Amino acid sequence: MSRTPLIAGNWKMNGTIEEAEERVASLLPRIATVEHADVAVCVPFTALQAVVDSTRGSQLGVYAQNMHHEPSGAFTGEVSAPMLTEIDVHGVVLGHSERRQFFGETDKALQLKVPAALEAGLIPILCVGETEDERENGDTERRLRHQVQEGLEKVPAERLGEVVLAYEPIWAIGTGQVATPEQAQDALAFVRALVADRSKEEAEKSRILYGGSMKPGNAAELLALPDCDGGLIGGASLDIEDFVAIVEAAKG
Repeated sequence: MSRTPLIAGNWKMNGTIEEAEERVASLLPRIATVEHADVAVCVPFTALQAVVDSTRGSQLGVYAQNMHHEPSGAFTGEVSAPMLTEIDVHGVVLGHSERRQFFGETDKALQLKVPAALEAGLIPILCVGETEDERENGDTERRLRHQVQEGLEKVPAERLGEVVLAYEPIWAIGTGQVATPEQAQDALAFVRALVADRSKEEAEKSRILYGGSMKPGNAAELLALPDCDGGLIGGASLDIEDFVAIVEAAKG
């Protein structure tokens, strides 16, 4: 089955509204004729409305970086799916390793967030991945199994293919380290096999991204892997030249 690659730039906590608009203004003409991949940016909450408005009529997807599973309630500081869909956000990143590490995001919470995003019409990007200690101790598959099974448990089998999964080797995020192509392919294939345990048909539809320090210099090799369907790009997404180069690398 042919899966359209997704190149998603995660801006993290970077960019005022003005800076976000300038970045998008530079990016839009560079991707206007891209047909081989879906392209998205994951934007801080404060800039979401501005970026959505700046990209209307374009093919650039606009994603949030987190959301709460409840549609409303006494959850100070949180943002809900209806708040995102109201301003025409397309998707949301869930369970990023930084959310897990610094803000206590749990697999149990993600078990509720992923189906809530789907039900609201948002494309969820569920992030999974192991720490350096877990890899060194041979626990990569155990960790991935737990994260994927928990995160997808409440997703109906027939909708599994709508969830984008991003494999993030945590030891490679922001460190300059990158999983070898063999390490990356093994993990990506294992994630797909976990989805296939629920539905082989949906597993073939599932887009699985690589999310560990993808850059122009390594993007082509990683994106050529059989089970790599794109990238969740961190630091390189803040540089338009680098980000566009990665989008181009997805041509294969």
